[in-house]
Amino acid sequence: MSVDIDHLNSWIGKTETASDLLSASQLAGLAATLDVDGPAPEPGDPVPPAAHWIFFNSRTKASELGYDGHAKRGGFLPPVELPRRMWAGGRISWPGTLRVGDVITRTSTIADVTHKFGKSGELVFVVVRHEIANDAGVCVSEEHDIVYRSADDSNVAPPAKLVARPAPDDAVWSRIIDPDPVMLFRYSALTFNGHRIHYDLKFVTEEGYPGLIVHGPLIATLLMDLCQRKRPDAALANFSYRAMSPLFDTAQFTVNGRPGADGTASLWAANAEGSLAMQADAVFDG
Repeated sequence: MSVDIDHLNSWIGKTETASDLLSASQLAGLAATLDVDGPAPEPGDPVPPAAHWIFFNSRTKASELGYDGHAKRGGFLPPVELPRRMWAGGRISWPGTLRVGDVITRTSTIADVTHKFGKSGELVFVVVRHEIANDAGVCVSEEHDIVYRSADDSNVAPPAKLVARPAPDDAVWSRIIDPDPVMLFRYSALTFNGHRIHYDLKFVTEEGYPGLIVHGPLIATLLMDLCQRKRPDAALANFSYRAMSPLFDTAQFTVNGRPGADGTASLWAANAEGSLAMQADAVFDG
């Protein structure tokens, strides 16, 4: 399959706008999924730093879905023909505060499209820039990296067998996560994510993986949640993250952190064997 990068580059600069309501019930669902203690969200409460990911969900009709549960290629995102699509990473800042009950607007722009070759084969990276605003102005500024990759062949390593880097062993903060199918189903439901790799065991094993795959944004959300648990006095100002290797429902994993002296923290997720699954950096506001 040949990638027509010139055609895909014609999507750069394309924009779309969506609106949503920061509903208390949806946010309560996120808190339950993350196993967060505390009172139910009330109008006016500040929302957690990753909460915007469970809003603006595309309601794609069943007839317009692809075989993998994603929407068929085209539309706002460039029509990359490579069959596998996943979150690769991103960068977020919070210039304002979103609150329960806010009506919010997200403006999204295709910022870049890049064609590469890696250990797993042919890759296309798409960078999407989001700005999310309430009546007071922009509260979230984000760049989201999406990776499309080719199907496996005999010349490249299967995705689940790529050698992962060892995770750091000097965590100050750590929490064990049990990514059972219920947790993955709940997060898929919150985000209206039909991608079958998160809930369809037959499909995902036929794709070459050993089990259901933990959502990239869920792992990043759990890292931000760790910051909130360990630094409840300080809001996040900036957060950057990069997916390194997949996590599966077959074993527990850990989310970990090491605070710095300058209001920062290094964060990472590690699988049961101690390999690095996601790395992140956080800057606190206060």
